Amino acid sequence: MATVLVLLLLGSGLLLKFFYEPFPERAYDSILFLTVQIPFGRLLRNIHRWSANGLLLVVFLHLLRVFYTSAFLPPRQANWIIGLMLFAAVLLSNFTGYLLPWDQTAYWAITVSTSMLDYIPAIGAGLKEWVLGGTEPGPVTLMNFYAIHTAVLPALLLFALLYHFWRIRKANGLVIPRAPGEDRATVGPWVKTAPHLIVREVATALIVLAVILAISMTIDAPLADQANPGLSPNPTKAPWYFMGIQEMLMHFHPIFALLVIPLSLTVGLLCLPYLKHETDASGVWFGSHQGRKIAVIAAVVGIFATIAGVLIDESVIGANMTGPNILNNGLLPLTIVLAVCAGFYFLAKKWFKANSSEAIQALFTLLVTSFVMLTIIGIWFRGAGMQLMWAG
Repeated sequence: MATVLVLLLLGSGLLLKFFYEPFPERAYDSILFLTVQIPFGRLLRNIHRWSANGLLLVVFLHLLRVFYTSAFLPPRQANWIIGLMLFAAVLLSNFTGYLLPWDQTAYWAITVSTSMLDYIPAIGAGLKEWVLGGTEPGPVTLMNFYAIHTAVLPALLLFALLYHFWRIRKANGLVIPRAPGEDRATVGPWVKTAPHLIVREVATALIVLAVILAISMTIDAPLADQANPGLSPNPTKAPWYFMGIQEMLMHFHPIFALLVIPLSLTVGLLCLPYLKHETDASGVWFGSHQGRKIAVIAAVVGIFATIAGVLIDESVIGANMTGPNILNNGLLPLTIVLAVCAGFYFLAKKWFKANSSEAIQALFTLLVTSFVMLTIIGIWFRGAGMQLMWAG
């Protein structure tokens, strides 16, 4: 599915380059000309936009599948690292492409996202200026994003994707799903690549194409008014895949929301294959029946704890923020989150007799579920002034 979407993006992106002009004074008009004057131009842009969003979701789901089937264990450690790099490249590709329409939504979403860099100590301001090519989005920003989006990242994605596939072959193919306790050597039945695997892959590819085409024919890619640096919309939100981080900024100190928490999670994921694992659970969903039960509990706890935490922070902690204190700098919410995570980890080991791998998996489930909930809250439950509101 991811490969089909990558190829679809490359093909549609190549056609879009014939009409797009990467200059602030002409970018927006070139998009309008494409969608209004060019036959099937609107459909072409829709396909590109929804394929990009679909690719991000598919790669994220693929990451979860690899994690929950322990497909990062030897001999696949290096491919796990490559997969994380591919996910980062897809995320960056969506981010750089977001600005190209040069409308109000894109301009201010990029402005909000890059302004987060200001909170990073020492290097934040310089990093932001390097990313934007100035202090705010402008002609240099658009040209740089265009070059990265249409040349650098596609080449990187193609190379990394081919290398990713090669590494899978070197590791004797994909991890085959198996039941807990079942020997990997006896898993079957095995099928031939042709016709069995090819038929399934072709069928999947056709389904992906059909879904993308159906969505593109019924839902237009959003296009707001032309970008106006002097008039910010209310509310001003980051792209949807960064809304979780923007929501975190409303509850934690920026250093923790932008640096400590993301960096800790990234390092943890990179080190995951090299940690000591008591059992070889590769191919077994959630490692065991016990791991599956704990993961479900972790997801439920993540959903309700996140909702409760946001409501309490908004109505109790945030309402009492007066002067420089532990509430004001966001340390109290962070302390509570760390306590919940540590408590859940040790309770999983003590109450459910989980091994270290199952406990780490449960903690990861808790964190991912919480981030997804923060993203949902940020997208649908934040209104004017980023105040909480009912969706719709």
